[in-house]
Amino acid sequence: MDKFFTSVQLDEELCKGCINCIKRCPTQAIRVRNGKACITKKFCIDCGECIRICPHHAKKATYDPLSVMNDYEYTVALPAPSLYGQFNNLDDVNIVLTALKRMGFDDVYEVSGAAELVSEMSRKYVEKHKEKWPIVSTACPSIIRLIRVRFPNLLDHLLPIQAPVDLAAAVARQQAMEKTGLSTDKIGIIFISPCPAKVSAVKTPLGIDKSNVDAVLAIKDVYPVLLGFMKEAVDHIEDLSISGKIGVGWGNCGGEASGLLTDNYLAADGIENVIRVLEDLEDEKFSNLTFIELNACSAGCVGGVLTVENPYVAKVKIKRMIKYMPVAMNHLPKKEELQKAYLSINPFWTSRVEYEPVFKLGDNLKEGIEKMSLVEDYIKKFPGLDCGACGAPTCQALAEDIVRGVAKEKDCIYILKQKIHKISDEFSELE
Repeated sequence: MDKFFTSVQLDEELCKGCINCIKRCPTQAIRVRNGKACITKKFCIDCGECIRICPHHAKKATYDPLSVMNDYEYTVALPAPSLYGQFNNLDDVNIVLTALKRMGFDDVYEVSGAAELVSEMSRKYVEKHKEKWPIVSTACPSIIRLIRVRFPNLLDHLLPIQAPVDLAAAVARQQAMEKTGLSTDKIGIIFISPCPAKVSAVKTPLGIDKSNVDAVLAIKDVYPVLLGFMKEAVDHIEDLSISGKIGVGWGNCGGEASGLLTDNYLAADGIENVIRVLEDLEDEKFSNLTFIELNACSAGCVGGVLTVENPYVAKVKIKRMIKYMPVAMNHLPKKEELQKAYLSINPFWTSRVEYEPVFKLGDNLKEGIEKMSLVEDYIKKFPGLDCGACGAPTCQALAEDIVRGVAKEKDCIYILKQKIHKISDEFSELE
């Protein structure tokens, strides 16, 4: 299994070699070489920022086509809470859930329902582990990947509970097997996702050995098909919803944190803001915080690049929709034997997320110091403009690329210009 699998891919035919993407990538995973952008997989955290910013649509997310529904005898749809924010004047989520069944799914299980279970488990975990405060949310796969490669000192702060989509998939599979008697390979658990990070989380999960999700569809592909079936579903609505305010609220930034029923939290959205929060957390600037919710996308999951609605409009839609919902509809059973039957899986992580030193320059401390010294020498030669004309986002990034052996000094236009002038002067003297 490729531990650095990335859903974000480049379409070279559409790429014009501009530098929009290299300037916005939060982990400097993109370079422009030979007139085309290239993505360094081990640096990429699948935040989708390059997809959002590329004016030529050369960055794309890989996910499954709608036809994947035909690969299984029995399919269960896992709609993300952010799906509800895509529709105008939606006052009952059962309309969407009924339409999903009419669309071809045999059953549905709301990810927001599992989110309420995760909220309940998170409350108990936060109360018992005060030594790890503030505890950092792990619902966004991009955040886990970012911390894994850039903030190793914060790994112990991660909440070791499965993301709602993984828990929903496990419960949905268990219920489908009990209901149909089919073997697990004949049942397709299909997640309807707002972002490419969720695709990577399914292919190469962190914290668990294997995801129970079989396929991932994009909200933007499901949305136009679903609209037609929603008109039909209005007259014959099935009561399928298992979540309330807490679960559906997870679609917005702050939704997960508010589900902990505490005011001692911080919620940040947008990858640049997230990085600032993590830097401050690493510098121990926060005090008396119990929980930190971080979302790579602006406004939360409703801002994912695989959605169709403006994220801030979608956020308002969800807020309006949950106004009269019950606080929560899905709870962990109180009796231990019932809880075990309901959740035959371990809802906690089964493996630790380890630091991946992808940005290191040497194999050991001595070599790393020597190479850092070389980097500093190159930086002194460069103009410090961070213009991106060399194909790297900053002068320091170019210096590091040179030390790694993947770039040359003359890639800097400033250095190349100096060499051309020097050669020109030498020719003039010879003449």
